[in-house]
Amino acid sequence: MLKHQMRRDLQSLKRQARRDRRVTLGLLAGVLAAWTRQLSPGDPPAGPGVLLALSVGLLTASGAAWLMAAYFAVRAVRPRSEPVEVLVWVTRVSRSKEWAFCSLAAYVAWHLLQFVSALLLA
Repeated sequence: MLKHQMRRDLQSLKRQARRDRRVTLGLLAGVLAAWTRQLSPGDPPAGPGVLLALSVGLLTASGAAWLMAAYFAVRAVRPRSEPVEVLVWVTRVSRSKEWAFCSLAAYVAWHLLQFVSALLLA
């Protein structure tokens, strides 16, 4: 009975990790597309020095979080067969999802900063 429950729980963790991996890859693609759309090479940085520093900091934070999420996503390409390896795989997928949401949060904060600074400086 105990073995059956553990096997069922492991299968449940695998299913959840597969869903999380799809969410992570979608977030990574979406954040990358949003940044490439927002940052065109011809736009000169505008605004006071403090706002520019905050903007660059948020851009750097989002990029670093995106890279960490991509790193964990690459490390968790496919599940393993051993139960301990499956748990490590599930953990990597979970970390990847967390970093992807951190990257998205930094992008949203940057976008909000741009919006508020445009309202206040106009």
